[in-house]
Amino acid sequence: MNSQNANRNKNRWMLLGLMALFIVPILAALALNLVGWRPQGSKAYGTLIDPPRAVESASVTLTSGEKFVWRDPQWHWTLVALPGANCAQRCQAALGEVLRMRATLGRNAERVRVLYLGPALPAGVITALAPLQQGSDDTSAFAALRAKGDDALALALVDPGAYLMMHYDEGYDLAGVRRDLPKVIK
Repeated sequence: MNSQNANRNKNRWMLLGLMALFIVPILAALALNLVGWRPQGSKAYGTLIDPPRAVESASVTLTSGEKFVWRDPQWHWTLVALPGANCAQRCQAALGEVLRMRATLGRNAERVRVLYLGPALPAGVITALAPLQQGSDDTSAFAALRAKGDDALALALVDPGAYLMMHYDEGYDLAGVRRDLPKVIK
């Protein structure tokens, strides 16, 4: 009889131990979430826009005269290039780097459109920077996000549902942008 009670107690302790093995991590995760802690690896490089801002009503006229359609049924993300007052040599070089970075996304590169909203670029530059789309921010919806420097470039990321999700200030690290994009375009 004593050995039966001992076995029963041993089995109960094993069952409680197994339950604790699964329940304790869940409780710890809930507690950490309640205090606002997030693991370092899950942070985005850019500045997250919280809550995301709808930009569907932001009118953009492309150089072809057409209106840019933010909401994309083919699930394209839009990387908006926002230069300062000028887009000369440094800014144009940064645009080229952004397009080369886009190409490194492989098969997902087609899921990212690059839209330039700034002073008109020379035709030769636009041709060299294909598939860059050039337009004008008719409603100044992106004015606050523009680069402050004269020949600098800032970026903004808009999701396929026409919500501004992230912003990259001038001086951004392109490798950081490259790390963020695959997380969101999958």
